[in-house]
Amino acid sequence: MPSWRIIDKLSAVTELQWQTLETHNNPFLSYPFLNNLERFDCLKNQYWQPAHIVIEQDDVLQGAMPLYVKQDSYGEFVFDWAWADAYQRAGRNYYPKLVSAIPFSPVAGTRMLVNTEVDKNQVAKTLLSACEQILEANQFSSLHILFPDKTELPIYEKFNGLQRITCQYHWFNRDYRDFQDFLDSLSSKKRKKIARERRSISEAGIEIECLQGKQITEQHWHQFYQFYCSTFYKKWGEPRLTLDFFIALGEALPEQTLLFLARQHDDFIAGAFVMKDDTTLYGRHWGCHGHVPNLHFELCYYQTIEFVIEQGMQKLDAGVQGEHKLARGFHPMAMSSAHWIRETGFRDAIKDYLDRETSMMKEHIAEQETHLPYKACVN
Repeated sequence: MPSWRIIDKLSAVTELQWQTLETHNNPFLSYPFLNNLERFDCLKNQYWQPAHIVIEQDDVLQGAMPLYVKQDSYGEFVFDWAWADAYQRAGRNYYPKLVSAIPFSPVAGTRMLVNTEVDKNQVAKTLLSACEQILEANQFSSLHILFPDKTELPIYEKFNGLQRITCQYHWFNRDYRDFQDFLDSLSSKKRKKIARERRSISEAGIEIECLQGKQITEQHWHQFYQFYCSTFYKKWGEPRLTLDFFIALGEALPEQTLLFLARQHDDFIAGAFVMKDDTTLYGRHWGCHGHVPNLHFELCYYQTIEFVIEQGMQKLDAGVQGEHKLARGFHPMAMSSAHWIRETGFRDAIKDYLDRETSMMKEHIAEQETHLPYKACVN
């Protein structure tokens, strides 16, 4: 098998090389997305230090894993602060650790990118063996592979990865003819509530504009970025993504980048940033000047659901958190991650914790399913 190496910036390989790897057209695994995070300082001061693994032969990439050295747990969406606290109380260091994930984006997808011309199982073994060697050589506490594709889970189990389940919310297109057809599948109470929420937006004189690809001008990005920053400053502090990142991403991936902008009295008042692949629409970031009742639901849920239906796509990924999404037709979804804890004592304790947590999480997801708004249970 060809040898592997660590690269501390994605630009150490070319976009043409990266395109030989199977990403299933997931925009968050694309070269422009991952490289622009580094290029436009989105990772600077955010404790995401690139340490990507690449496997090469004759300048051809055989495989790769997006990998980062982390000094905290922000921007991961699989919360392990309690583990870090346990290490600290024991007088040990939990950080730094290794994380394979999409920074600031709880998006599922392959974490072991493989050239379609080579044996996937062999590449996967090499990547995980490389992770083990990096872990040991640097005495990192742990390795965490977050939201991998479900097909990879058996491989992680063979390598003794601990599985953890968290919950996300996805909306599924059941071959609806239009938004009204979707509403008709809901109970009367929920259907009327959504209709009332949408009506309040039109009665407020708010119009929604969906912009795709080259329709998005630099001025549009500037306007959206104001909303994005406003929301971040209110809730989380310093914004993670930069204006230059958004502009460059729209230029590099015009067919996969969308903005939904809300206008009132000729002025934009809110915006939502969305990406898509062949089957899935990903709602990521939004922001608003002031507070407008129901505008978040309209921009981030109803407009995006309508887009999925119109485009004949399969689902809308609305990410983590927010049980209010259940009432709007989103299903709670069990999402797996894999974890390797280097020290045996901590590994055994965390395994016991995960056994209990997994049971409770499955019960929680099953209980949430009973609150779905559909007339008949939709599985």
